Amino acid sequence: MVAIVPDGYCDLLWIDGRLVVAGPDRTAAFPVIRPGATVIGARFAPGAAAPWLKTPLWALVGCSVPLADIGRKDTAEFEARLADCPDPPAATALFSRLLEETARNEEEPARDAAMIFAAADNARPVSGLLDHLGMSGRQLRRRCHHHFGYGAKTLERIRRFQRFFDLCRRSGAMPLARLALESGFADQPHMTREVGELSTLTPAVILDQLSIRQRAD
Repeated sequence: MVAIVPDGYCDLLWIDGRLVVAGPDRTAAFPVIRPGATVIGARFAPGAAAPWLKTPLWALVGCSVPLADIGRKDTAEFEARLADCPDPPAATALFSRLLEETARNEEEPARDAAMIFAAADNARPVSGLLDHLGMSGRQLRRRCHHHFGYGAKTLERIRRFQRFFDLCRRSGAMPLARLALESGFADQPHMTREVGELSTLTPAVILDQLSIRQRAD
């Protein structure tokens, strides 16, 4: 079973002959992928998904939705062209070209969304951007729900969890208390609680699994 943990992003996937939008998650997802399936994916930059999909991301939280159901008119053409590819490398190359072609006709990703995401990613309070963005707290909340699917506090929690995840990949055997400090948690119990809520696993289990994978590589 594959676990997909929250990261604050929205993805577009080509899987089993369909284009599917994987919306932002609040907790770990466990998609069923048949053995031997080819999965090709692209990640939307912060602020790029909602305008490309013509859909606010709060409507896609925790969901995997066929792109055709969202209403993009070019979906059937894209799927037909991808289905004609002789092998996965050719499909990957075409997938990339198709996205590049459509991106030329789309508006630029929202600048405020990129700034909000960068603040959360760098452990800076998103609320500190209010004056710089010229927004009220209510406007910030609306923008976050539109571009990320949830509010600034949830985005901050998820990006802090991702900092923990990145540290686990790099740290080897870093003590859990130090992992909590370096990731930005208040203390180790705070880390244990937050990691459990977002991933269904304990920090120790995640650290051990990633260490085993690194040794195998």
